[in-house]
Order: sequence, then structure tokens, then C-alpha cells
Amino acid sequence: MSFKDLNIIPPILSALEAQGYKTPTPIQQKSIPIVLDRHDLLACAQTGTGKTAAFAVPLLQLMAAQRSVKKGEIEALILAPTRELALQIGESFHNYSTNLSIRHTVIFGGVSQNKQLNDLKSRPQILVATPGRLLDLINQGFIDISKIQYLVLDEADRMLDMGFVHDVKRIVRLIPKERQTLLFSATMPTSIMQLAGSLLYQPRKVQVDPVSSTAETVQQSVFMVGKEHKKLLLAHLLKETAADKTLVFTRTKYGADKLVRLLVKKGITATAIHGNKSQQARQRALHHFKSGQIKVMVATDIAARGIDIDQLPQVINYELPNIAETYVHRIGRTGRAGSPGLAISFCDTEEVAYLKSIQKLIGFKVTVQQHSFH
Repeated sequence: MSFKDLNIIPPILSALEAQGYKTPTPIQQKSIPIVLDRHDLLACAQTGTGKTAAFAVPLLQLMAAQRSVKKGEIEALILAPTRELALQIGESFHNYSTNLSIRHTVIFGGVSQNKQLNDLKSRPQILVATPGRLLDLINQGFIDISKIQYLVLDEADRMLDMGFVHDVKRIVRLIPKERQTLLFSATMPTSIMQLAGSLLYQPRKVQVDPVSSTAETVQQSVFMVGKEHKKLLLAHLLKETAADKTLVFTRTKYGADKLVRLLVKKGITATAIHGNKSQQARQRALHHFKSGQIKVMVATDIAARGIDIDQLPQVINYELPNIAETYVHRIGRTGRAGSPGLAISFCDTEEVAYLKSIQKLIGFKVTVQQHSFH
């Protein structure tokens, strides 16, 4: 199947071709026709499955069909839990709409609002936002969402985990009841089903890659290693590897910074990305990592979802997560779009229980690797 088979209009088709998109992913194949038919959608899809295009492409097409009657009001609102994800969604809209006269802007907290207010003066039709900053600017009278026709909640489970449920409900009360709503979530706990029940009207349901599945293209292994030897093993593996980029996960922000200092001392270029970094610092770190200027990025789980790095050869779990699903999200950073990936985990005696629950979730035992390093 091609994007043409999904009845995508030529301006969007050529933009997709320019981005190297050839075949729609399963989530895109299932979701795009539903959105184009103007149904509400409840979609369960992990990060890395191509879900941004699954809503951005059909929304742009629906809006392009109405261009003659619109006067620069905000018609589509996309809510995202983190600024990284919001920026990436914004980048996707930019890429897919290059041949359309549809403007978008992105707003998020943690930075001065001045530039964002300036961007809003261009009267965008699409607004990508984190809930807190959106409510803040609405309360200040800078944004009117009373004409919204399309609402998208991306990574809704993460939004709830981060405590945004009341903000989301406040926002929904400010937009028209007559609208098309799309909800994307990597997991479908009861809380998400309840939220979907309150927001969606007779939704069509789509499920791709349940959270328990890990990509077949990712080769997984684990080193049983004492906590005190993890640093040595990490430095050894990073020096031995041919991978030009490695994403390393730690459990804490402090641990991430400490690890970066250690790696730099050992002559390995490394940077950290987590919630305590300023937006500018995070964007700079991500840019240097993506461009290959820095070989290793050490991240907390804020980066496990929403950070889209093409061609990431390997992920290392320096510390195993205490929530099994988080492991799936972490290693989902590699082995994307059919390319091979490597996921290496370190497990000390205190983490054995975490490893067992991960193996129970994914349905198989991860290969144990032996190590000899000095």
C-alpha cells in the first residue's frame, strides 16, 4: 500500500515523498481513512510507530479542503505532555504542510512567552501545546480556542501520569462540543478509557503494537553486573562499540549528570537531557547528539517517549526501570522503521525483580551476556 492508496491529496503526497516516506505504517494505514471520514478515533500505539503522521496528514487534508472559508482562527489543537514532543509534532506539521497555506505554532512552558506570543500574531490555524502553558496564555487573554474543530490528545497516558488530567478537562470545557477528537495512547489503562469515554463520540478504535511488544529488529541483551562496576562496564562498551550514537538511560537527573561527568573524564563525548535542563540546553544537547557531534546522550525517562532520533543504533539501560512498560518505551528508541537496533541492559542484584517483571511483560528471557573488562 502507498500513501496514494489512502487518497492523500497531491500537495501532501509530494511533501511526504520529499521526507522519504514511501509506505504508510500500520497505524497510518488504519487511522488516516478514519480521520478523513471525520470519525472520532481512539488509537493505541507506541512511540516510533508513525502516529504523528497518522493524525497530522489527515488533519491537514481536511483543513486544506476548507481553506476558502477560514479566516485565520485556530481550528486544530494538539495537546502533548512534554515540550520535546510538542516541538517534534510542530516539526512534522511543518514538513507535511510545505505545499499548503496552513500555518501552525508550538507553545510550551519553561521558557519566556514572548517569542510564542509573537508567533501567535501570525494567526496560526494549528496550535500544538502543552496543557499548562496553553491555559496560562488563555487566562491572559492571548489565545481563543472557542472555534476549535479538531482536538488531538497525543500520549494521553503520559499526560495523565504527569498530572495534567484536570488541565485537559479545563481546556476541553473551552472548546466546542461539536468537534472531531483523536486520542492516542501507548497504553489503555482504565483511566484512559474513562477519559476517552468523556471526550470522544462513538470513536473508531485502532490498536497497533501493544505496549508489551518490542520490535523484532531490536537485539536485546543484559549484563548481570554489580552496581559498583556499572561505570567501568559502560565506559568499556562505549569505547569498544562501533555505534556512532548511544542513548543511555538512568533513573535520576542527578545520576544522568554524574554519569556524563565520568564519561567526559574518560574521553567519551557525552551530554545529559532531563527535566532540570532549560529548554534551550535540551534542544542544544539533542541537536549535537542527532548531528553526531556528541556520541552519547544520557537521559532520564522524560526522553523515553517523544524524542525521535532517526538511525539510533543502540540504547543502554544503565539502570533498569522499575516499571516494565518503561523498558519497552526506552528500547523503542532504536530499531525503528525496520532498521536493526541494539538494546543492552545492566542489572545489579537490587534490579533482578525489575528484570523478571520486564521478561514477564515481553514474553521471553533476555539473553545474558558475559563481560570481562578492566
